[in-house]
Amino acid sequence: MTNIIEIILFPDALGLDIFGPVEVFHTASSLLEHTRAKTGAYTFRFVAAQKGPVRLSSGAELIAHATLDEPSQADIILVPGGGGAKSASTDSVLVEQIRNRAKHVKRILSVCNGAFLLAAAGLLDGKRAATHWMAAEDLATRFPKVKVEPDAIFIQDGNIYTSAGVTAGIDLALAIVEEDHGVSVALEVSRLLVLYLKRPGTQSQFSVPLRAQEAAGERFSSLHTWLTDNLDADISVEDMAAYSSMSERNFARVFKMQTGMTPGKYLETLRLDRAREIMVSGGESLEGIAQASGFGREERLRRAFYRRFGVTPSQYRLHFGGA
Repeated sequence: MTNIIEIILFPDALGLDIFGPVEVFHTASSLLEHTRAKTGAYTFRFVAAQKGPVRLSSGAELIAHATLDEPSQADIILVPGGGGAKSASTDSVLVEQIRNRAKHVKRILSVCNGAFLLAAAGLLDGKRAATHWMAAEDLATRFPKVKVEPDAIFIQDGNIYTSAGVTAGIDLALAIVEEDHGVSVALEVSRLLVLYLKRPGTQSQFSVPLRAQEAAGERFSSLHTWLTDNLDADISVEDMAAYSSMSERNFARVFKMQTGMTPGKYLETLRLDRAREIMVSGGESLEGIAQASGFGREERLRRAFYRRFGVTPSQYRLHFGGA
């Protein structure tokens, strides 16, 4: 007996949201076939509004085997994201079809902003959910009943699994394989595909650095430049206020109003981004990185890094660093 995975197609869906999980499930099925397991393999069924080719965001096309009007034969539904997901979530017919199909399956998965389709169908009401970090605020605003967790790689709440941006769908698929067949099979799949079995930390560590200069705006652009030029110095909020020709109290109030961060948090953000740049570019010691980025001591860097990114500097450098 196999697990039928029904993949919902719509125009401008992101191919990697589909192919990443599909290759994980296919590899698991190949392993199970090799070991002559009689149950638990995965097969795929692509469904869309109409049968035939559906153009993805890359221009590639996938063939829908069935229409969404036909009865579901699935054990699992997978809803991808991509540029077309948000507009698809406003298609009342598509949303209703997903809602109806969800009643008959064991598990429902979404990748990236495919969560918008599940939310529009009411499937995430009162539930915790993940989506791409750039879309998290929009998802929370449009669907206030959804408990959006912007830093999560993936989340399970009941029989619904939502995942973060793009490659997080691979992490989710590995978790499903582990749930179905145990850690040894999931580990072998990750080894064959050269993947992390369980990626450390949160999606914060993989997203682009905070655009601090944009947040500073014109009013504090000069201060931003001065800070980035002097990150290795001992800088206090009083120093930042003096540079801006403001009282410390007024500076702290106006700065937070402008940037959404306290001066101390803003400075820490710049220092963490500097530390990450050094880690990726070369073999500087952590003590040297701490000094160059203004943390002074390795322990202070380690605490701030883990608090922000959910991994230690050593773990981050192991996965993303240079020599």
